[in-house]
Amino acid sequence: MRRGSNRAASAAGAPWRQWLILLALAAGAIVLLGRAIYLQVVHQSFLERQGNARIMREEKLSANRGMILDRNGEPLAVSTPVDTVWAEPRKLAQVPQDFARLAKVLDRDPKWLARRVTSSLDRKFVYLVRHMRPEDAAAVRALETPGVSTLREYRRYYPAGEVTGHLLGFTNVDDVGQEGLELAFDQWLGGQPGKKLVMRDRLGRTIEDIERIKAPRPGQDLRTSIDLRVQYLAYRELKAAVQANRAKGGSLVILDVATGEVLAMVNQPSFNPNDREQYAPSRYRNRATNDFLEPGSSIKPFIVAAGMGTGRYQTDTLVDTSPGMLRVGIKTVKDKRNLGTIDVATVLAKSSNVGVVKIALTLEPEQMWRTLDQLGFGRVTGSGFPGESAGILTSHQHWRPIAQATMSYGYGLSVTPLQLAHAYAVLGSGGIRRPVSLRAL
Repeated sequence: MRRGSNRAASAAGAPWRQWLILLALAAGAIVLLGRAIYLQVVHQSFLERQGNARIMREEKLSANRGMILDRNGEPLAVSTPVDTVWAEPRKLAQVPQDFARLAKVLDRDPKWLARRVTSSLDRKFVYLVRHMRPEDAAAVRALETPGVSTLREYRRYYPAGEVTGHLLGFTNVDDVGQEGLELAFDQWLGGQPGKKLVMRDRLGRTIEDIERIKAPRPGQDLRTSIDLRVQYLAYRELKAAVQANRAKGGSLVILDVATGEVLAMVNQPSFNPNDREQYAPSRYRNRATNDFLEPGSSIKPFIVAAGMGTGRYQTDTLVDTSPGMLRVGIKTVKDKRNLGTIDVATVLAKSSNVGVVKIALTLEPEQMWRTLDQLGFGRVTGSGFPGESAGILTSHQHWRPIAQATMSYGYGLSVTPLQLAHAYAVLGSGGIRRPVSLRAL
């Protein structure tokens, strides 16, 4: 009897438990439905932002750097398209089985690639190879390795190579000017990169361009004063002269005396700006603008000009150089031979040390200094070339007769090759000193 009574009581309580379970399930469904409505309707913008954050990315749009041209429009420096391979370390680290084939296409050691990735897990991206040829980068994309992408960039190319190396300088791997005209006019030549919004899949691959946020602004072309034909001739002749005289180096500058424009500027030894392994300061320094030297006898025409500026000397004025030597203080100035009494024109034609010293010593130190100063010695030419030296021209207040004498034939002062060429351009233009220009006027 008791057993039967328990069964009856249990059967009577069963419907209550069933309703309780159904009520719990209904409450859960209502909660889930409410949460879904809240997320889809009330909190929709939040979900969209979270979704976009996982699939939308901003990518850089590289800008083309402006060309450098000679005065006739011949290209001296151009930008060629290249591709840079980069990766998201965390995604790439999840597929270590792909390292070997990726490293092979990148022409890198697999161990290097593994270290590169695992040591950069806290970074959003890391460069794998900069400036690959587009066809090589296409092989990388074909692998479809998770987390690996390519970026279009530009690399500088210099058609004339070492002929224009010191003049143009070079850019770094980010296409920013580092030396020469590339540095002097970097703001003019450099472009402004843009941005675009892209959609990526779960492997990090770009599957669709959504919109261009900011268009890239290409750099402006620079037309220089250089005549590439004259530049080639100057380079050839300078190289031959250095070899013939077994010199350690040399510089050559050609100016247009009517405008002050630089038509050619070359140095020996030179370097090829297309070869980054040659980027050593001792090789790429432009000696024509940045190095100074004692000018020697090339200074004599300016001392004669200072003398003629006083009105006491003309081309036919006689100067007695006998007996071929002259004692000044403790120093004896000598000519190669006794030229006797010669006119001023012959003093220059024969490069007479005695003759030019006699002219210099008749000048007041301030007169001689003023002429050299007005010719541009002791100051930069204003060419704008990076690192240009001012040379050395001491104040006339410190000159003694021996200093004035030795300076008259090129010792005791220092000039750059560009300064010297500029001073000769003043003589060639009839005494008019025009600014030096590296841009076509």
